[in-house]
Amino acid sequence: MNSQHINKIALLGVLALAFALPLVVRSATYLHILVLLFFYAYLTTSWNIVGGFAGVLPLGHAAFVGIGAYTSTVLSLQYGISPWIGMVVGGVLAMIAGIIIGLPTLKMRGAYFALATIAFAEGLRVMVENIDYLGPLKINGPRGLQIPPLETGFSHFMFATKEPYYYIILIMLLLVMLLTYMVSRSKLGYYLVAGGEEPEAAMALGVNVARARLIAMAVSSFLTALAGTFYAQFSLYIHPKSIISLDMSFEIAFIALIGGRGSIVGPILGALLLRPVSDFCRIYFGDSLPGLHLIIFGLVLILVMLYQPRGLQEPISRLYQRIINRPQPATSGS
Repeated sequence: MNSQHINKIALLGVLALAFALPLVVRSATYLHILVLLFFYAYLTTSWNIVGGFAGVLPLGHAAFVGIGAYTSTVLSLQYGISPWIGMVVGGVLAMIAGIIIGLPTLKMRGAYFALATIAFAEGLRVMVENIDYLGPLKINGPRGLQIPPLETGFSHFMFATKEPYYYIILIMLLLVMLLTYMVSRSKLGYYLVAGGEEPEAAMALGVNVARARLIAMAVSSFLTALAGTFYAQFSLYIHPKSIISLDMSFEIAFIALIGGRGSIVGPILGALLLRPVSDFCRIYFGDSLPGLHLIIFGLVLILVMLYQPRGLQEPISRLYQRIINRPQPATSGS
């Protein structure tokens, strides 16, 4: 059996396990943790389209999460519009915001782009915290918005148990992974990688690096906003400090950098390794040591950058390839 067949069998096995987990894990607490794990894996994979392949470092993606969450929630509470429709509207608004931010900033080098994205996210958070109404839209300032669990069902994007949320975010994650794979194999993906590694050489060969990065920023912003709607419907309560926080932006970037930016499985590995640490810190040290998980992430990031600069996916991939390509013991014929 060759390695391609083994890879397909392993992939099918992982998918089967992922879809079967709610049948085995009956605890609502553990399902909640799994949902958040997949949620951050989805966010990081969406971030990876621009932050991984394009070679830039956006640190304000929580702003797009907030745009998606507030758009769908406000439309649902004030106008009775389905959160599914609000999810798409929020995605489009976030995409427009991403393009507006990207036009002047994606030409910046190094830390300047990262600082610009931080400034945008923080500016949006401060604005939302300090105004109750945005035109006719009530966003309720620092008090946030609460979604009353009045009607459950798929059309209302609201469920009485955790299982439907689990399957929704799992399917969203699989779709964004598929999209990432398609981008990595497309002309856009090659342009992004070339522009990320050697922008001057890529431009000399006729690659429009700025245009490729802007497309990646637009796609990443749209996908990230979809997760904002999911989070709002899952938690039923949003406020600026939770949904547009720098903590979330940094955590997304840390997961990608530690797992392996610019790869398909890196964000997933990063989420699997780091999200349990984050949940543990919030449960046991959230009151006494807030932000401890980010300190741990930072220390882990330093070690990874020193010893595995391409992320943890590289040694894990090497180990996996070594296992599946291990020579089989010779069998003596009868």
